[in-house]
Amino acid sequence: MKTHLINELRSVNPGSQEANTYHKLITGILELIFYPNLIYPTLELEIHEGRKRIDIVFDNASTNGIFFRFSNNMNLPCQYIMVECKNYSSDPVNPELDQLAGRFSPNRGKVGFLLCRNIDNFDRFIQRCQDTYRDERGLIIPLVDEDLIQILENYNDRNNNYLEQFLSERVRMIAIN
Repeated sequence: MKTHLINELRSVNPGSQEANTYHKLITGILELIFYPNLIYPTLELEIHEGRKRIDIVFDNASTNGIFFRFSNNMNLPCQYIMVECKNYSSDPVNPELDQLAGRFSPNRGKVGFLLCRNIDNFDRFIQRCQDTYRDERGLIIPLVDEDLIQILENYNDRNNNYLEQFLSERVRMIAIN
C-alpha cells in the first residue's frame, strides 16, 4: 500500500492537466496517515454559499497528539482541518497562502495544510507561514512530495510517533521563530 502510494505520487505530473488526479491521491494519502485523528474527508467543500471552495476538509476526531494539542495547548480552533492542494511546478506564493488563510474561521477552524509538489525556497515559504501565524490568521503547515514520501516510508498503523514528531518539528519552525 505504502509503496503503491509513493509510486503513484511520483507518477503524477505537475500542472493543471493532472491536478484532479493529484488532489484525489493526496486525499487518499492523508486519509491513511492521519487516521484515526482526522476522519471523513470531504472534497471540494463549498462555503459562503458556493463563492469559495476548500479542496479537502477533515473532521478532527483526535483525543491526543498534535491535532489535539492545537486546540488545547496552542489555542487554535481546529474542529476541522483544511487542506489546499497545489499541483504546481513552481513554488506557491502569498496568494496561495492567503487563499487557505481566507478559509479559516473560528467556526471552521484555523489549522490547515498546503500541499504542493516542491518548494525551492523553503525558508522563505516558512517565513510566510510564520507571518500568517503571528498575525493570528491561523496555522498553515506546508507539505511537499518528499515530506509525504518520508512519512509514508515511516508509516506504521500501530505507531504514529514518526508522524507526530515530523509534524511537531514543522509546526515548531512556524510557531516559535
